[in-house]
Amino acid sequence: MAGLIGKKIGMTSVFSAEGKNIPCTVLEAGPCVVTQIKTIDNDGYEAVQLAYDEKKEKRTNKAQSGHFKNAKTTPKRKLVEFSTEEGTEYKLGDIIDVETFNNDTWVDVTGFSKGKGFQGVVKRYNFKGVNDATHGQHNRLRAPGSLGASSYPSRVFKGMRMAGRTGNDRVKVLNLRILKIIPENNIIIVKGSVPGPKGSYILIEK
Repeated sequence: MAGLIGKKIGMTSVFSAEGKNIPCTVLEAGPCVVTQIKTIDNDGYEAVQLAYDEKKEKRTNKAQSGHFKNAKTTPKRKLVEFSTEEGTEYKLGDIIDVETFNNDTWVDVTGFSKGKGFQGVVKRYNFKGVNDATHGQHNRLRAPGSLGASSYPSRVFKGMRMAGRTGNDRVKVLNLRILKIIPENNIIIVKGSVPGPKGSYILIEK
């Protein structure tokens, strides 16, 4: 399997054999259920759809209920497709857990970064502002300054760095080393940080 769906539990640290304190992130990975198998004949590509995290039956519409019933599983909150060329070896209802991974292997983790709301250019893009409180500059310390366009072209160019919504972006962190796997609790401990707040959904891929 190419990956698993999980949650970010939080951060901690462990000591290496040499006595170094290593910052790491605790992830809950699976167990995930195979709810659909995409094939080239039916869908034009090969992939396996996994479902994760229990959901109440009353909060599931009829279409979703039928989808999960076909896979012989209970309703789930999160559905994700993983591309694979080995889709034929999986069957609907198969359970995939952390034993897919091994210690001292490298994974990529994808999540959504923490949302910061509407922010100015100093926080969003590290502008320094006017940087001079003298000479009559009494309220321009965090201002963006001129946009550079006046009567021509009479518009703001796409991509102009201005104030706006910050954070809550899809972020993929590459090559995080698995330090430890705790199968009985579906826990994976990886070295380094992972995007997103505690309890947020993440994707773990080989």
